[in-house]
Amino acid sequence: MKLNTIKRVGRSDMVNMGPIRLRQPLPTQQIEMVDPFILLHHYGPYEINEKSNPFDLGPHPHRGFEPITFLVQGEQLHRDSLGNNSVVKAGDVQWTTAGRGIIHAEGPTKDFVKKGGTIEGIQLWLNLPAKKKMIEANYQHSKYEDFRIVTSEDGKVETRIIAGELNQIYGKIATQTPVNTFMIEAKEGGEQTISFPDSHQGMLYLLKGKVKVNGARTLELNKNQMIQFNQDGDHFTIEADEKSLLLFLSGEPFNEPVSTYGPYVMNTQTEIMEAMRDYQMGKMGFLPAS
Repeated sequence: MKLNTIKRVGRSDMVNMGPIRLRQPLPTQQIEMVDPFILLHHYGPYEINEKSNPFDLGPHPHRGFEPITFLVQGEQLHRDSLGNNSVVKAGDVQWTTAGRGIIHAEGPTKDFVKKGGTIEGIQLWLNLPAKKKMIEANYQHSKYEDFRIVTSEDGKVETRIIAGELNQIYGKIATQTPVNTFMIEAKEGGEQTISFPDSHQGMLYLLKGKVKVNGARTLELNKNQMIQFNQDGDHFTIEADEKSLLLFLSGEPFNEPVSTYGPYVMNTQTEIMEAMRDYQMGKMGFLPAS
């Protein structure tokens, strides 16, 4: 086994997305993308109530990639043009394959807004290769308690296998391409080794806490929050200095041209124009505002 060296250490600075203020570790001025991962947004924590509900995204389209939500705190309602209507709770994951086109909406449930609470989560955009950009749309919702877990030898680190494989434990989510997505919960002092194929590009994002990676590099909030690994090994190690939560992502790069505009991720500008036209013509389906 060979330790992956660290390619880049990135910040996760706050950005404005319309009325929403959130962290954006990918893309940044230093890191355009980590193929096949296009975008990573860390939203919240937001205090939600009847007077304040900043995270309520009405119907909007997607094509050419997979928008994925990891809900950390709170409760959200997902609706889409395929007819899915799903309440996503803390720890759950919703994995949407937009393919040729889907319209979806998400935001806190009405009951959650009424009683008040905290919303926090990760929105990830996973690219699809050219040959799969126009496949049928699909939606998967997996619950927190249903994920398989790899526990460290010291019993202090639990790694939930959302997609892909770790130590021959496989994730619940069916994927279109070879990817790993793990949510790692570590208690203070916990140590774990995470392996992944050397054909993958990998990155580690810290949501909470403080950890040492590969025994030396420290990730902590408001300083360095994301690590991109080189493709020169097959594992890395973490040691938690305090109670921590991390998201690990890896995938085989496509090495294809990428053209993005708003909610579309395609290979050419012409395909972007076609996506806009198809949405306007109703070819991606229909979803009422409420």
